[in-house]
Amino acid sequence: MASDVTINTAINQQQKTLNSSSALAGDFDQFLQLLTVQLQNQDPLSPMETSEFTNQLVMFSGVEQQINMNQKLDSLVQLTLGNTFSTALGYVGLDASYLSSEAYFDGSAPVTIDYTVDGDAADTTINIFDERGDLVLSQKVSDDETVENFVWDGTTDGGGTAPEGTYTIRVDALDAQQNALDTSTVVDGRIHGIETQNGQIFVLVGERAVPVGSLINVSEPDAPQTTQPPANTGA
Repeated sequence: MASDVTINTAINQQQKTLNSSSALAGDFDQFLQLLTVQLQNQDPLSPMETSEFTNQLVMFSGVEQQINMNQKLDSLVQLTLGNTFSTALGYVGLDASYLSSEAYFDGSAPVTIDYTVDGDAADTTINIFDERGDLVLSQKVSDDETVENFVWDGTTDGGGTAPEGTYTIRVDALDAQQNALDTSTVVDGRIHGIETQNGQIFVLVGERAVPVGSLINVSEPDAPQTTQPPANTGA
């Protein structure tokens, strides 16, 4: 699952810690200068009360310890983000299933769509739309309540093959009283890269940027089948 701490928030927090450390160093230097001047000009026969200086030194020490703790926490956050990014990088080249209503079709490889219906459906239809919002396929599917899957090979209602691109899947399910039921979809695709957007880490599937937290599973691609040439049985 993706971390709730993003790259942007980690950088911002680190900058705040650095600014606090710089401000504390400046205040402490100024405090020492004032203390030195006061000690140089005090009356030897009636020295000033030192308790206030002691309290301020204790206060500065506590703030410095808090800043040091924040710096250590910043380092842990950076390490966690680095591990998350490395994990996401390891997904490149793998096949993934992820929660989404959008799927990438490369023009040839079929897309598997898993869907669930919340309730007892009497009529379920899968509708697939292109990037312009035009309906390219509408097909009746199973009404079972369990997880079902639909494999789309790119065929359109007109009998042709849809071009490469990102398509939106909408599962319309109605009960016996024609009331709409909630549905959810999981699609698959091959990960070809990773990127960050607004501090969040995404994997790239076709033209889609998929949040790491939306991944259901990843697996090695199936090895291509090869046909062995017939053995030479010549004399």
